[in-house]
Amino acid sequence: MNRLLIVFVLFLSVMACKPVMQKAAKIPMEDFFRNPEKTAFQLSPNGEYFSYLAPWQKRLNVFVQKVGADSAVRITSETARDIAGYLWKGNNRVLFLKDTGGDENFQLYGVNIDGSELKGLTVFEKVRTELIDELKNVDGEIIVGLNKRNPQVFDPFRLNVLTGEMTQLAENPGNITAWMTDHEGKLRLAFSTDGVNQTMLYRETEKDPFRSVLTTNFKESVSPYLFTFDNKMLYAGSNLGRDKSVLVKFDPATGKEVEVLFESPDADIEGVNYSDKDKKLLSVSWTTDLEKEHFFDAEAEAMKKKLQEKLPGYLVAIGSENKAEDKFMIRSRSDKSRGAYYLYNKTSGELTKLADLTPWLKESELCDMKPITYKSRDGLIIPGYLTLPKGYEAKNLPVIINPHGGPWARDYWGFNSEVQFLANNGYAVLQMNYRGSTGFGKKYWEISFKQWGRTMQDDISDGVKWLVDQGIADPKRVAIYGGSYGGYATLAGLTLTPELYAAGVDYVGVSNMFTFMKTVPPYWKPMLDMFYEMVGNPKSDSLMLAQVSPVFQVDKIKAPLFVAQGKNDPRVNKDESDQMVEALKKRGIAVEYMVKDNEGHGFHNEENRFDFYRSMLAFLDKHLKPQEK
Repeated sequence: MNRLLIVFVLFLSVMACKPVMQKAAKIPMEDFFRNPEKTAFQLSPNGEYFSYLAPWQKRLNVFVQKVGADSAVRITSETARDIAGYLWKGNNRVLFLKDTGGDENFQLYGVNIDGSELKGLTVFEKVRTELIDELKNVDGEIIVGLNKRNPQVFDPFRLNVLTGEMTQLAENPGNITAWMTDHEGKLRLAFSTDGVNQTMLYRETEKDPFRSVLTTNFKESVSPYLFTFDNKMLYAGSNLGRDKSVLVKFDPATGKEVEVLFESPDADIEGVNYSDKDKKLLSVSWTTDLEKEHFFDAEAEAMKKKLQEKLPGYLVAIGSENKAEDKFMIRSRSDKSRGAYYLYNKTSGELTKLADLTPWLKESELCDMKPITYKSRDGLIIPGYLTLPKGYEAKNLPVIINPHGGPWARDYWGFNSEVQFLANNGYAVLQMNYRGSTGFGKKYWEISFKQWGRTMQDDISDGVKWLVDQGIADPKRVAIYGGSYGGYATLAGLTLTPELYAAGVDYVGVSNMFTFMKTVPPYWKPMLDMFYEMVGNPKSDSLMLAQVSPVFQVDKIKAPLFVAQGKNDPRVNKDESDQMVEALKKRGIAVEYMVKDNEGHGFHNEENRFDFYRSMLAFLDKHLKPQEK
């Protein structure tokens, strides 16, 4: 055999061993951002019915179905916007919230489960309704907070859900930011603020005056989840004198921790699960890279294990239950599945599938979201998630840097429509929990104070550098996209580090730190002093805020920008986007601007989502040009 033939044979054998990288089929954009087929399932208190949200005339409405029946009854007929949320009140009535054009002034309505007796309960202009206690064990009444008297603060009311009659339970003196009830629905706890310090107020009975029992700086807190079942103590998250928030039993009469019930060295605890029927705490949860749970109750742990065995490979969440707690609504999900709902009969062990949220999406065509970490320039370990496009070599890829909103929030592992959409179109996506992201302890949060556009932005920039050093990112094809604070980070990235990005997409983002803090919703005003300490004071920190306000740095922008904004946004006023676009146009810099007149902080109406993501993809493709489409 001659040498050329030997080389050719060896080449073929190597190629035969090398796996062929199979790219995923291209999925229509609409399939990622359509309203789910059915979602938000809940059980009635008697367990005889379940409800869910499903599209009707493009909007998510409430449907009710008898367990075992083949069809459901639609009981709401909203056509302007999706219903924002709903709950059962007794076995025959459902309450739901809706706002107007995204203004977040939610109004509460009630309707019977056959669609009759629709009634507006808190329909007041420019008034926001907040739920304080749904009063599971009290027929016909709930407790709500309304900023009707004063737009900056909420007064608590006991509300009859049939007649709409309201009884005011207390008057907010102007500094109460939260109210809390015990298991009997009695208003026993409140939290006040002077702008920086938070005070817990407590009373033994509703006849007693509230008294101060604990005052802390906002950096430390005791956050109650619920009263103990004798209504004497509190189960609460506390970071008093420690870095991570732990689960404690807290005595509100003395303002002291009584016992530490659980702590994780790696993360703040996030929530608790409990049995209202058996009057006991069941579990506590927290999140590192993935969600974790510790059980206090062996029976609850066994049930969760049984469900996990029935749904291997998925995160399993136990949602609503009937009053007898023998029927449960179960949700499964993963990074490649938006999930499914099941009805679980604890007595028989039967698990009945009710619906997939998005049956048109195939898991085999979607992409893995991998937890990652990288080191910031000052030595901090930054956790995050990397999603690579399916069927592409992880080398010289076009990349979307996707910082989360908040900024005092965090990204989680799980299904993300935006991430999967971008990955399906050939982009790698990096999400990072930059300093200030919540859940990682007090220190990680505090080091973000007054660091917008500074070390917080460095953490994002260092993520770009990490991807380039790994060989994953093509340094000439990196874009940045985010919403809210992520929109600010996009603008900051393009102005403060213009060399890093080939394009940017700003979705309802802040551009001017001074005007932003003047236009926050009125009910944020009591916390402005705290905000000044966390972000910056417009007077004493004016030079710093000017330096990190993108609108004053537009002359540094080199990359094209796409801006999207809701006209009725109560959090990031439309003026934030208007300023930025006008400043860019004056300097002749390419900018695309999309405004939706019937939206607020983010686009909720399906047709508006379609417009936005269609335009965003066209914009990114134009400026990053993935090598293979």
